[in-house]
Amino acid sequence: MTIHLSILVFWPLLLAVLGALAPRGVAPLFAVVGAFVPLGYAVLMLADFDTGASGLQYLTDDAWIDELGIRYTLGIDGLNLWLVALTTLLFAASALWVALRPPARAKLFAAHFGIAETAVLGAFVAQDLALFVLFFDLMLVPFYFLLGQWGGPDRVAAAVKMVVYTLVGSLLMLAAAVATAVLSSPGELTFALSDLRENLLGENTQKLLFTAFALAFLIKMPSFPFHGWMPDAYRNMPLPVLAVFSGVVSKVAAYGFLRIALPLFPEAVNDWQLILLILSLLSIVYGSVQAFTQTNLRLILGYSSIAQLGFITLGIFALDPEGRGAQGALLQAVNHGLVVAPLFLIGALLAARSAGSEDIRDMGGIATRAPVLATLFMIVTLATLAMPGSANFVGEFFILLGVFQSKLAVAIIASTGVVLASVYALRFYIRAMHNRQGPAVTSFDMSLRDGLVLVPLVLAVLAFALYPQLALEAGEGAVQAVSEAVTAR
Repeated sequence: MTIHLSILVFWPLLLAVLGALAPRGVAPLFAVVGAFVPLGYAVLMLADFDTGASGLQYLTDDAWIDELGIRYTLGIDGLNLWLVALTTLLFAASALWVALRPPARAKLFAAHFGIAETAVLGAFVAQDLALFVLFFDLMLVPFYFLLGQWGGPDRVAAAVKMVVYTLVGSLLMLAAAVATAVLSSPGELTFALSDLRENLLGENTQKLLFTAFALAFLIKMPSFPFHGWMPDAYRNMPLPVLAVFSGVVSKVAAYGFLRIALPLFPEAVNDWQLILLILSLLSIVYGSVQAFTQTNLRLILGYSSIAQLGFITLGIFALDPEGRGAQGALLQAVNHGLVVAPLFLIGALLAARSAGSEDIRDMGGIATRAPVLATLFMIVTLATLAMPGSANFVGEFFILLGVFQSKLAVAIIASTGVVLASVYALRFYIRAMHNRQGPAVTSFDMSLRDGLVLVPLVLAVLAFALYPQLALEAGEGAVQAVSEAVTAR
């Protein structure tokens, strides 16, 4: 089957431009078409992908800037296949949500939304270091405008803070990427990841460059203690935008560790392993405790995401010989995106029933009159706390198994995060759906337009729970290759 990744990546951008030129009333429709065509492409790739093959599939490899050794190289393997599918699904769901509730200045909103999807997809499929950095930095631009123009009361300050934090990391990564290419190229300059993996740098140089990449990725996630921009951004970002931002943008950073940091700097990864594991533990404990103490639903989900990303980072740096930790991290990255996106959209419905308040203290008592919404909310809540039978349980099990094999003490401490997740997730659900009804709460069930978006997302959560082996099989070979490249050092 012929699948052109350039169409997958740039179709949303093309429709964003056309939508900006179209009449105001049809702009959201262009956003929907721009998001659903890549989703169809992703479904075709899932059906056609050869799990037994090694190396990249659907490869596009052309010269771009010869003088700088930059190539236009796109490819799919087990590391990014399901992350690409997740990205297209969440952008399609959010685009449909926006089309059913058109915002002010819908043409401009749709344009930025399409650019954002192109940037995220480009970062996932780029196989040239310079191309990855380009898409990684491009992601910041549309989300800056989506937050700064359509966000909450403190949107401008939140957007500036987000840019300052993430731009520092991006500039560090840009400098490190240039240094990596220059120092790794004994002859002709090249940024191709395949070439850079063949010419690894010395240990001391790796340590310095790995630090720059790690800071960029940890800030983007965000991970403790580099999360200072997160509370303001999450309080003010439009909820359909926040659904994709939390669901997939943070995963680009986790993917960057697997695609770039571990293969290019294996000796530095071994040296920095314990520090990264400690930071992961701090993220798990800090994020879980903060999620329990917050009353704003956005911050509950924001801090719970920090905890979940701590688990993902923990699995990546478990460095167990079989690569089970990294396999679990990759599975958990998909799981978290599938779960957190519908939670943010459900949060929007809960706020609409609480006179616009996003404080869970103003909610409650609507479960009996909104049984469908309560059921969907319960399914994703149970997935969040890694209930046995959910895909999240499998992901966290693999992560902890990998860490138990490499760092027993770290694994024991990390296990407390599973308990803490059940505390804050159930507290959120019970307070929002049960207990005494808030004074301004109106109880009514979700509408058909809500179901068009939420039901497919919840069905995807259930499907993944029934057969997570699809993602595990697709990523097994690629993850083991990365793990072996590091553990062999």
